[in-house]
Amino acid sequence: AKRRRSTASSTARHTMEKVLTGVARLGMGVAGVSFIGGNCLYNVEGGHRAVMFDNIRGVLPKPISEGTGFKIPVLQTPIIMDIRSRPREIKSVTGTKDLQMVNIYLRVLSRPNEEALPKIYMTLGTNFDDRVLPSLGNEVLKSVVAQYNADQLLSMREQISQQIRSTLT
Repeated sequence: AKRRRSTASSTARHTMEKVLTGVARLGMGVAGVSFIGGNCLYNVEGGHRAVMFDNIRGVLPKPISEGTGFKIPVLQTPIIMDIRSRPREIKSVTGTKDLQMVNIYLRVLSRPNEEALPKIYMTLGTNFDDRVLPSLGNEVLKSVVAQYNADQLLSMREQISQQIRSTLT
C-alpha cells in the first residue's frame, strides 16, 4: 500500500512539474513577444514618414512610408517626420520702389519633399520649416515688393502674387 501511494504521489508530482514547465515556457514566450513588440517594432502614422538613424551607418538614405516597421533595438532609431501641407503666415515690413513702407502678409502652404527627408533631417533637423521659411519668405517678399510702387501693389496684386509664388518655389 505504501508503494502505491509513493508511485501515485510521484506520478502526480511528475504531472505537476510538466504543467509548471509548460506555464514557464508560455511565460517566456509572452515575454519574448512583449520584448519584440516593445523594442523592435515602431509605427508610422498616415501623413508621416520615418527617417531611420543607424548608430553604425548614420542616417539611411531612403525614407520609410506609413505602417509598422522593424528596427534593431539600441542600433536603430526611427525619426518620425510630418509630410502634410502646413500653413504658415509670414509678415514683413518692407519698402517699395517709391520708398513707401508697407506691411505685407504672406500665407505659405508648405510640405517637405518626401525623397529629400534624410538630407533635410541631416542638414536642418526635424523643425526645418521653422528654420527656413521665415527668413526665406521675408527675403522673397522684400525682393519682389521692392520692384513695384505702392499703387502698383494694389492694382497688380495677382501678378505680384504669382511672382512671389514662383520666386519662393
